[in-house]
Order: sequence, then C-alpha cells, then structure tokens
Amino acid sequence: MDMNKAKSLSQKFQILRRLRPGDLLPVPPAVAEYSTGLRMGDTAEQMAKTHGISREEQDALALRSHQRAAQAWQSGVLNQEVMAAFVPPFKAPIDQDNNVRMDAKAADYARLRPAFDRQHGTVTAANSTPLTDGAAAVILMREGQAKALGLQPLGYLRSYAFTAIDVWQDMLLGPAYASPLALDRAGITLADLTLIDMHEAFAAQTLSNIKLFRDERFAREVLNRSHALGEIDDARFNVLGGSIAYGHPFAATGARMITQTLNELRRRGGGLGLVTACAAGGLGAAMVLEAE
Repeated sequence: MDMNKAKSLSQKFQILRRLRPGDLLPVPPAVAEYSTGLRMGDTAEQMAKTHGISREEQDALALRSHQRAAQAWQSGVLNQEVMAAFVPPFKAPIDQDNNVRMDAKAADYARLRPAFDRQHGTVTAANSTPLTDGAAAVILMREGQAKALGLQPLGYLRSYAFTAIDVWQDMLLGPAYASPLALDRAGITLADLTLIDMHEAFAAQTLSNIKLFRDERFAREVLNRSHALGEIDDARFNVLGGSIAYGHPFAATGARMITQTLNELRRRGGGLGLVTACAAGGLGAAMVLEAE
C-alpha cells in the first residue's frame, strides 16, 4: 500500500529499505470469524461449556469420525467419488484424503493439550476439523432437463432451509435451527431419515447440535415447536465419517457431504438423507435429499 502511495523514486527507495525478510512471507489464512473477530475454536470452547460437552466425548467423536472415514476408504466406496490431483513435485498423484488417520487410537487423542483455552479448555487440534485444501463440484438441474440430456440423476433435492442466529453466543448451532425447517418442508420427521450427515466443524459443535435435537426445552422455548426433533440414531449418523477426518476446504465441504450421502443412499437401496451444516456469521443450512 505504501509503495502505491509513494510519488517519487526516493520515497519508494525509503520504503524498500524498511522491508524485512518476514514482510515477504505469504500471509497465512485467517482463522478469525469475520463478524466477531473470535477464533472458531473459541466459539467451540464456548459451546462445550454451555452444553456440558466433556473432553472425553469430544475425543470419542473425533476417533469415530476417523475410524468411519478409514473404513470407507479401505472398503473402496469412495474411489469413484474422488479425482486424482497432480501437484508438485509431480512424482505421484494424490488420490485419497491425506487427513484421515487410518490407525487412529483413543490414547492418541487423550495426549493432546487444549488448543484455544490453554488452562481450562477441552478443544484440541485432534477433535477439531483441520484446515485443508480441496475442491468439489455438483450439478443441479430440473429432472426434465437431466432426462433431456440423457443424464441419470444421482438423487433429488426434496427441501432445504437456511437460518441465522446471534454470533456472540454459540454461533455454530445452525443445524439445530435449520434442520427442523428442512424436515417440515419435506413433510417428514427425523425417524423417516435413512442417513444424517452433519458437518463436524468441531466435536464440541457437533455434539452440542446433537444434544439440542433431543432437547424439549430448546424446542419449546427457542424454536417455538411442540416437540424436539428427537434422538439421532448413531447407526444413521455420519456413517462414512465427517469433516474432522476429511478436513474442511470451506466451499467444497457441502458438495462432498451431498455426494457422499446420495451415493450411500443408493448403496442402501434408496431413501432420505439430511445434510446439515453450521457456518460463520451464525448461519445454518440443511437439506433433505432423496435417492432411489
């Protein structure tokens, strides 16, 4: 900026003299949430304390995520969903997620120290989703257009909902707010779902949302609903692992979740799936997918 404002060569030279080696390093990605300035991990710590989520519960969910993702890769079900990428030094392609711990053990998680609240925290690097690179794509069109083009739909979008809540208190509760709306608009209940895929930004965030799905008081006093959504069946939840294992390349995560859910529904003979996520700014998103 200073160089652009400099009007003479001597002014530019003076600016260059002030440069230090550190000034030439790439700017690391910002991890602060743009509307509050808080780190997302600070919000996760806030949620863990608000909803009574223990360190042991968080580590157990993280371990489960990696174990399910490892099983998915080892069974071969993800091979057709992933394109190989060639990156420097171009010796071998990347054709598999490199965040997934194929031999994760509970003891590995227990050893880590808190990453955000160093004294009293429970959120660690292992029970949080890692920053990672990635890309994904889906094509959305009307069924008639797909048939006209000779394409076989992978599945159908039955309903969707977006919500927003206050950013200063537990901003990552988007799934608990958006999911009831998406289910209502689809004309179904939680019991009608074959699969549920919830974005795992942090284990604390995921477990807080799961807790509110079954919280009758939250349903009545906050959502103005007569009853809570209900208990999530573990056998239907994040069956291929989640973002804690796969990572979270921001815009690509939603497309990954949609693709994995629809393919898994088809492997199970069809059914309905709920895909839901939180986001910065207190946003929440949910959609009901259908596959034949």
